[in-house]
Amino acid sequence: MLIIHDLTPEEAGKFDFGENRVIFDNGKIRPCIGCFGCWLKTPGKCVLRDGYEAMGKAFSECDRLVIISKCTYGSYSPFVKNVLDRSIGYISPFFEIRNGEMHHRRRYNNHIKIVVYMYGEDITGEERKIAERLVEANALNMHAEVEKVVFFKNPEEIRGEQIC
Repeated sequence: MLIIHDLTPEEAGKFDFGENRVIFDNGKIRPCIGCFGCWLKTPGKCVLRDGYEAMGKAFSECDRLVIISKCTYGSYSPFVKNVLDRSIGYISPFFEIRNGEMHHRRRYNNHIKIVVYMYGEDITGEERKIAERLVEANALNMHAEVEKVVFFKNPEEIRGEQIC
């Protein structure tokens, strides 16, 4: 299982993530520069060297992806969004038509189930709908399946969920 979260060290310390691979903000992540190097120069691996360059490989080795993120205008937090952007090497640069839409081809043969826990004090109904559609769209492009998207007021409430 791969866990990506934007929790503070204090908040994360209250969770038991077990032996799973955990991606968190160490303050060093650089934004994707859109160079497509992860598709062409170093397939599956980002050309930026900041500790997050192997996200495509990390995705290829998991069967379950758990995301814990603050809901930001119906999307992920900036850190989580950045990690997902840096994971684009997980999919192929080539396209195919699926469900009448153009999507990236599969690069790896694993199948990922996605669980998303979003938190925020004042998440509106519209933000929830947008977030659910976003997760579905991400899953479709990643050849993955959404297991669930759940909303909470704060990270403390998430601790009651069976994450691992």
